[in-house]
Amino acid sequence: MNLFQKSAPILCLFALAGLLSACSSDRGKLTPTEFCQNKYNKAEELFKQQKYGRAQDKLEEILSLCSGTGVMAESQFLLAESYFNLEEWIEARGEYGSFILNFPGLSTKVEIAQFRKAIASFNIEFKVARDDYNTTTAMKDFELYLSNYPDTPLRDSVNYYRGLLTERLAEKEFQTARLYYRMDKYQAAVIYLKEFLETYKVSKRRKDAFKIIVDSYIELDQFEPARNYLTMMRGEFANDDDIEKIVKKNEKNIASAEKDFEKRMKKDSKKKKEDKEDKEMTD
Repeated sequence: MNLFQKSAPILCLFALAGLLSACSSDRGKLTPTEFCQNKYNKAEELFKQQKYGRAQDKLEEILSLCSGTGVMAESQFLLAESYFNLEEWIEARGEYGSFILNFPGLSTKVEIAQFRKAIASFNIEFKVARDDYNTTTAMKDFELYLSNYPDTPLRDSVNYYRGLLTERLAEKEFQTARLYYRMDKYQAAVIYLKEFLETYKVSKRRKDAFKIIVDSYIELDQFEPARNYLTMMRGEFANDDDIEKIVKKNEKNIASAEKDFEKRMKKDSKKKKEDKEDKEMTD
């Protein structure tokens, strides 16, 4: 081991001791309030410079050391903002929640925190095939915000995000129904699609849902419901240039399937009659 390798740990210890001594010295010259305010000012400057990670370090230190010094609320809020700007959505939602819980009297910032908490919830990773917990959590956050601030000028923004969240739920239900259809479980597909069409009145998947429910009823040899949903589809998408082609194609499919069904029924009836006659002759 060379001399540098031997001395490096010792040098690091001296450097650390010097740093701690300097911090202790600085703190000794200031009141706790002044010390914490200085730390907050440095964190705020780092935040303004968009150095959010470095700001977080100082803000977390303030929250652990500076209780009762008058900078806790600002530090908690700025920490949440730092996570928000870094798009660390889970952490941002948690910090906004802590701010709302600990400092309910700061009405203006609490309103901002509640709105951004909901935005953070919206941005937490979502995948259609997975559980929709994150989506329903975001919905609840936006609903709580509107409940607390019914006259908010941000209502249009809230409604926009709620619309996107509703579409996420609709997509999950639609994908489930389509999976059942692809597995030839047509009755299950029909159940899901009927609920889908009843619940999600403005979903972008409604046309697809109509198509699949009509096809499912055809596969089930239930031609009257198939025609009924085809009529509903035509009425809802009357202004769609392609809808008439789709409807006419499905009308032909229903008619063809109905004829095939009648042939099968006649064939089955004939076979049953023949089987009955054979049995009577045998007896």
